[in-house]
Amino acid sequence: MATTQQKAAPKKKSEGFTGVRGAFWIIVVCAIVAFTLFFTWFGNDMHFQDGAARENPADVWGTIFKGGVVVPVIHTLLLSVLAMSIERWMALKTAFGKGSLPKFVANIKAALNANDLAKANQLCDQQKGSVANVVSASLNAYKAMESANGIKLSQKIAKIQQAHEEATQLEMPTLQMNLPIIASIVTLGTLTGLLGTVVGMIRSFSAMGGGEGGADSSALATGISEALVNTASGIATGAAAVIAYNFFTNKIDRLTFAIDELGFTIVETFKTTQK
Repeated sequence: MATTQQKAAPKKKSEGFTGVRGAFWIIVVCAIVAFTLFFTWFGNDMHFQDGAARENPADVWGTIFKGGVVVPVIHTLLLSVLAMSIERWMALKTAFGKGSLPKFVANIKAALNANDLAKANQLCDQQKGSVANVVSASLNAYKAMESANGIKLSQKIAKIQQAHEEATQLEMPTLQMNLPIIASIVTLGTLTGLLGTVVGMIRSFSAMGGGEGGADSSALATGISEALVNTASGIATGAAAVIAYNFFTNKIDRLTFAIDELGFTIVETFKTTQK
């Protein structure tokens, strides 16, 4: 069995892009981009009616700049979601393999029904990806148990199931990598937007109660602008994170279902051929 696992283990390294493990650096790069854009583009004098004074926005970019320093923080989270979504899409594309996953599942089932393990292994070599890696490990265990003597059928089945589960556990961390960060941004983006909204409202109320002449209309407008810009940015970030998380979770569920389905088929085929 140890020999079987040693043969199966190298299959774990799929060809192609498998993901970025240093997610921290993705966030750092996104922060640099977000703050650079905030101070060089959004804060550019041309986006304000009064130029360098930067009090009266002339367009939407100037309005976003008036949202305050919380805005680039939210933009950092938004860019991180977009960057990690691209990273997850590329990684899962590799995990799904080179061909159609449903077609691969159907072909593997057909090969197993014909008791053609060589054909099944050939299909795995052609498909590659996480499902093919797990199936290949299970087929290696299947072949080893066919020639094993002095072991009960139930023990042989348990060995095949163990090989399948171990191969699956090797693949799952790669599939789910960085998804917890996207899930965290769902809440963090909304809360950061709420923080910016509260700060903006504090400025608004301060303007309403300040000065002998009543409310400072300019300061009041700035406070409301800051509040609304942060609210919009926070909602957009949270929405993007929810969409990305659900999309990739659904793709992983499809992949794990295919793994489970083929694992069950391999075990049932072994039971039938050994009777």
